[in-house]
Amino acid sequence: MILIGQFDSPFVRRVGIAMTLYEMAFEHRPWSVFGDGEQIAAYNPLRRVPTLVLGDGTALIESATILLHLDEEAGPERALIAERGETRRDHLRLSALAMGLCDKLVALIYERALHETVSEVWTQRCEAQVADVLAVLEAERLKVEAAYLFGETPGHADIALACAFRFLTDAHPAIRARDEWPGLAAHMAACETVPAFSAISQPFIPPA
Repeated sequence: MILIGQFDSPFVRRVGIAMTLYEMAFEHRPWSVFGDGEQIAAYNPLRRVPTLVLGDGTALIESATILLHLDEEAGPERALIAERGETRRDHLRLSALAMGLCDKLVALIYERALHETVSEVWTQRCEAQVADVLAVLEAERLKVEAAYLFGETPGHADIALACAFRFLTDAHPAIRARDEWPGLAAHMAACETVPAFSAISQPFIPPA
């Protein structure tokens, strides 16, 4: 399999971490959606990452869709998410919030990097969404005293929260400095000690 995208993207990184935890071999092509857009387009017409190219040439897109496939390949006993029920629902709910947070963080980067005139209305709306989601995720994380949300090892929700908070820390230091978010900070720190997290990591590179 071929995983396309740079690991400073929380979307790409969550897929790479999951594949590493699953011990699924893959070739990594660290292509940028700006600098390597046409190369990505050969596999994904949206020119977005992550894109996972399977052995038969099929290209899967969007991290949530890719992880559904990887879970199926891993099997229910090894999957990084409960097979059904309330626990699975909560995994999906928290993962969606974390990735939605990342969508807004990316939108803020593009707004400031790509537009000569920054829309204050749009920026304020995104920042309000970021603050509200962080408050919800912080409260959810503080409910759990264990190192991970749903067990003794990290699952998809743990990966999503850790990748999102790392992205916030690296790409938006001004927002990160506004609050401590001790639950999320401790969660990220615990996850980053797992070898798969350190293996799938890259300093943030702003779009140019």
